[in-house]
Amino acid sequence: MTAQIAAPAVVAGAAPADLTVIVHGTPGPQGSKRHVGRGVMVESSKKVKPWRQDVKASALQAMDSGDGKWQPLDGPLAVAVTFTVRHRPTSKPSWWPAGVRWSKTLMWRPASMPDLSKLLRSTEDALTDAGAWLDDARVVEYRRLAKHYVGDDAADVLRSGPGAVIHIWRLGGGR
Repeated sequence: MTAQIAAPAVVAGAAPADLTVIVHGTPGPQGSKRHVGRGVMVESSKKVKPWRQDVKASALQAMDSGDGKWQPLDGPLAVAVTFTVRHRPTSKPSWWPAGVRWSKTLMWRPASMPDLSKLLRSTEDALTDAGAWLDDARVVEYRRLAKHYVGDDAADVLRSGPGAVIHIWRLGGGR
């Protein structure tokens, strides 16, 4: 069973994804925790829970083909994820090289928080909760993993607001 939403090709010549999920919302990183006492740890980012809910809801919608026969993807999987984050700042970033003229119209990428790997972690866990795949341990290849500002041409199909575009392919041997 294949559930798809129209989206541009992620990898030139790649077969259509077995599942494409388009998520609108503010990506939230998962991973950093803080101690609140008595051995209790809580997520540092308040954006994790709403982001995971957005991903899960979007995945459930993408998997709903109307016949109710979606089976979680199993076997080795390849994934491509493009995150879009808030609009680019208008001031020079702290990492900007000394002696290089600054222009807010230059195309540069969000080399700042949140961490790309922590965004991926929260997104993968939400896809597992949604039943998109049996477990995120099935992912053996990332064809693309990127973070862009809203409005960047390379940001896949999300140019109007923050979110993510997720493509998942079976790599043989899976159902």
